[in-house]
This record gives sequence, structure tokens and C-alpha cells, in this order.
Amino acid sequence: MNVIHKPASRQGRQAHQHWERGVAQSRKGQWGEALRAFEAALKIAPKDDVYLVNAAKAALESDRIAQALDYSVRALARNPASEVALFIRVAALQRMQNHAETLAYLQSVPEARRNNREYWSALGCALQNTGKQQEAITAFMEALTIQMDDAITHYRMGISFYEMQLKEEASECFRTGLILGLGANALHVHGMLAYAERENCRWVQAAEEEANMRSMVDALDDTARVMTAPFAHVTLTDDPLHQLKACRLMSNNFADIKPVVRRERVRHGERIRVGYVSADFHQHATSVLMAEVFEHHDRSRFEVFLYSHGPDDKTPMRQRIEAAAEHFVELAGASDQDIAQRIAHDQLDLLIDLKGYTAQNRMGVFARRPAPVQATYLGFPGTTGSTFIDYIIGDPVVTPLAHEAHFSEKIAQLPVCYQPNDRQRPRPQPMDRKAAGLPEDALVLCGFNQAYKISPEVLDVWCGFLRDIPNAVLWLLDWHGQARPHLEEELSVRGVDLARIRWAPRLGLADHINRTQLADIFIDAWPCNAHTTASDALWAGLPVVTFMGQTFASRVAGSLLNAVGLSELATESLAAYRAKVLALAADPAERARIRAQLAEARDQAPLFDSARYTADLEQLLERMVLRRDHGARATHLAAIDARPA
Repeated sequence: MNVIHKPASRQGRQAHQHWERGVAQSRKGQWGEALRAFEAALKIAPKDDVYLVNAAKAALESDRIAQALDYSVRALARNPASEVALFIRVAALQRMQNHAETLAYLQSVPEARRNNREYWSALGCALQNTGKQQEAITAFMEALTIQMDDAITHYRMGISFYEMQLKEEASECFRTGLILGLGANALHVHGMLAYAERENCRWVQAAEEEANMRSMVDALDDTARVMTAPFAHVTLTDDPLHQLKACRLMSNNFADIKPVVRRERVRHGERIRVGYVSADFHQHATSVLMAEVFEHHDRSRFEVFLYSHGPDDKTPMRQRIEAAAEHFVELAGASDQDIAQRIAHDQLDLLIDLKGYTAQNRMGVFARRPAPVQATYLGFPGTTGSTFIDYIIGDPVVTPLAHEAHFSEKIAQLPVCYQPNDRQRPRPQPMDRKAAGLPEDALVLCGFNQAYKISPEVLDVWCGFLRDIPNAVLWLLDWHGQARPHLEEELSVRGVDLARIRWAPRLGLADHINRTQLADIFIDAWPCNAHTTASDALWAGLPVVTFMGQTFASRVAGSLLNAVGLSELATESLAAYRAKVLALAADPAERARIRAQLAEARDQAPLFDSARYTADLEQLLERMVLRRDHGARATHLAAIDARPA
């Protein structure tokens, strides 16, 4: 920042020299040294707004977010007209994910200071991050009236359309941003565009973007630092090495982050301290799956910390999770650095990430190494590609040791299935087909996966079922209105009479389970299987047939079937998948046998035995920690059965 200072006093000249040194170091990208120089200037002239702004900028670039916020607030107190200080304050609040405070501050800015693109774009992001998507779009449009060719604003507006389930509008915004030029963000947006087009079942456009993101990943060196869209890579492809590279490229962005200072705890028989980090400790699929694990943890052996950086939705699930935790630590609005320092202060033995590369993740916390052993678990069906996550928690099906080259982490296998389940979920209650809009005499094939999971290859097979089974109907989930006409078009092109398609609206869990039992067979998708949807189907007593690929995401349903004693319904090719469904469709007695087995499974099978699952998980976590206690590095941990003989 080239601001001319003409200090009059000797002390003023000394402060100015410190400031000049800071400016020189900031130009070299040496932000830590620059911050120290600006702070030296501030010791002499603590109210100088120029020094404060420069210190705020250096603190932000040095990842000292709380300091950046403090300096920017002080600078604005001295000079309320400073646009630089305003946007540093906003950036610091955004980095802390303190979205409500960001929005409140931006809305307090006087009208006279709002006539620039940066303000409207920042306001749009704050509205977006607080769930006010329509208002966010209005703000982004204001920004574009000032600068129509701003690629990032087009992209951000696309995110708001996406969150409103307007995937076509989102795709056009992403596409416009790419045309205008998104630089290092282009690979990420190609992934977002591919994902949005798959959600819309616009497969020609999706295939083009999938090819773009694949070729861009292939062209990059493994050490490159670019933003990718890891979730798109792990759910839209069945190529584990491609997934690994895409996630590694994302992880490389954390390479320069320094570990927090932590004091190692030497255990002498004390309980193992384990922490879970998530934004989803509320009414969310992760909490639905994990609730009984937290409740069943053996407090005589484990001291459990839950670190929450997400919203408190005041639901019974939130209350249940809080009650289950020995330590529930609320960290919403804290920076990655502050969260990492808090975790380091707690001297954990093991820290578990429940997010991976999903929305609101805090991978930056794990990059700071606040715990001696770190693992990824449940929230993301694939590798993180990182050097700072030691283990990926899986099982012999989703993470066979033969697949070790597919993961940057060491594989830690649970003995049966990696996915926990809550036996307190609603049990299926009687319901008739008429109430669900289903014909009484039809063979109902249920494909309740989200639209993005339905690939052209799978739909070809499904349409074959309708040709081969005269009385079959295909029951699909109407996930959002824009996908349905495109999917119906694809069905028509394949010669399907749309009268044989039934659409199911989105419902609450109890009603969803009740209706799911009305189908005859659940037909799974590929290359991303049903996950929670598949365990819901099994809980409802519905036979599930799946096709297992090479990746974690494509093997989940196979793991679930193994955990209810039905591994014969997990196939390893599309041809075998087709044959299995046709055989089951022709054998009502076999379907009845499977239903009876699943009815017993609710109270007997490992998949739904939360107490047994938690004991297995605890044994696995203990193995990780004991290796550390003995000075050994992380290694692959093959499944062993924790049950007594």
C-alpha cells in the first residue's frame, strides 16, 4: 500500500522506518516479517490508521485472523472511510465463517459507501452464507451492473441458484464465469458445472465438463496447488487414481500452513481423548448416523470431545448430540487457527474429521496438526489426498487393503461396515400402495438415489428391466423439479412409456421409510452408490441390488449388504447386476425370504447394532493411539473382530 507518510518527530521517523520495512517485506510476500514490522511501528504510533491497515492486511495474509479483525476494526475507528480496512474486516469475518456478523456489518455500511462492485459482491456472499439466496442473487446482480464481466461474481451467483435447486441457471452462471476466465479457480468450477449438469440429468453437457475436469487434472503435476471440486471427482467417476490426484491437488493448497504448537501428552493408563470435528451436529445425515455412537462411547475408556463449527438449529437431534458428549465445544465463527489452538490445548490423542471435502469443512484445522493422530471418517466417501490425515476409517469392502494405492491415508478397517446406524430411527409402519400412487399388481423397482447418481450406463440397464419385465414400473425420487423433465426425455429416447414411471416426492424420514417398503427391489446406482438411502431401504425391509466399482463411493451399498448377511446381492459388473435383478424379479419366494431376513436384521444384524459397532470403532481407535504411544508410525490396520468368542 503506497501511502506517503511525512513524520515530523524522531519517534515518528522511527515508526516510519518500521513501516517502510514492512512494506518492502510485504512486496516479497514475507507477510509474517511484514506484520512484525508494522506492529513495531504501531508500538510507537498505535493510532496511525495507515499502520493499522497495513498490519491488518499482513495479519490476514499470515493467517492470524483474529489480529486482522482487531487491526481492521481499529483502523476503521480512526478512518471510517477506509475501503481497504472495510474489506479486510469482511475477509477476516468470512475466514472465521462468522457469516451472521459479516452480514450485519455490511448492512450497516452507509449508502454512500456502497457504490462499488466489491461491496455488493461481499454482501452477496454474506447473504448466500446465511441462506438468503434470493437476496444474494439481487446483490450479485447489483455487482454485475457495475462490472458485468466479473467472472467470480457470475460464479458466486451460480452457487445461490444452485442452492435454490435452480441447477440450469446455476450451470449458465458457472459457464459464463469460465468463459470470462476464472484462472486458478477454473478446475473447481468445471467440477461444479459437471456436478450441476449431472444433477439436472443433462448428460451431454455433463460429459463434456467431466472430460474437461479429467484432462485438466491429468495435465497438472502432482505438486500443483489448485482448487478442485473433490466431491464431483469422487462421485462422478470410478477411477480411484484420478480421484486421489484431484484430492491431492486440493490438499496441496494447505502445504505452507504451519502446525500449531502443542504439548504432547504421555498417557499412563488415562482415558484416550478423542475429538470429532464437524459442522453437522444438528438435524443432518451425519448426526442421524452418529448419534448412538456418541451415546454408546465407553466413558471409562474414552474422553470424547465434539467440536462444532456449524449452526445450532435447536432441534431434538442437536439436543441429543449435545447430551451424548462429555465435552461439547461450540466453535462456530472461530478461525481455523483458533479452532486448532483450542484442540491442541485439549491435548487429544486422536482427532477425527467428519466432513472431508464437503460444505463448511475445516480441513485447514487438520492441516495445522492439532492432534498427534488424525483420521477422516464417514462424511466424505474417498481419500483426502493429504499428508496431514493419517488414517481413513473404512472396512474390508469399501477400503480393501488391496486398494491401498488409492488412498493417501493408511487404511483402518472396521470389522464389518464403516457406516454407523441409529436403531432409534422410525420403524416401518403399514402403508398401502395406493397411498403412494403405486399400482397394486406391478413389480416396483425403486431407484431412490439423487439425480446426480443416475448415470447413462445405469439408466440403460434400468430401461432394459422395463422391457424384460412387462409388469414392472420404475419408481424414482423427484429430487428437484428441473431434473425430472430431462430424465423423462432420456427415458423416452430409450423407448420407455412414461406411464411406467412413478415419481416420489421428498418426505420426512418416517414417511420415507414407510413408503420405501412398498417397493419390490431397490436398484442401486453407479459409480456412486446409495449410502444412507441404502441403509434406509434395508431398514425398511427392501432387498437392495448393487454394482460395486473400484472406488469407495461405488462400494458402500456392498458394504451395507455384507453387514446384513446379503453379500450375494452385491455384484461386480453391470451384466451381473442386471442378471441379479432379473432373477430376483422372477422369484417372489426369494424376495419374501430376504424381507424376512431384513426384518430380523433390525434387531440382530451388525449393520444396526450400534453398541457392537461402537465397541468395534473404539477398538480401532485404540489401536491407532497405541501405535502412537509406542512411537510407531501410522500403518494399515486390517479388520479384526472385537466381539468375544
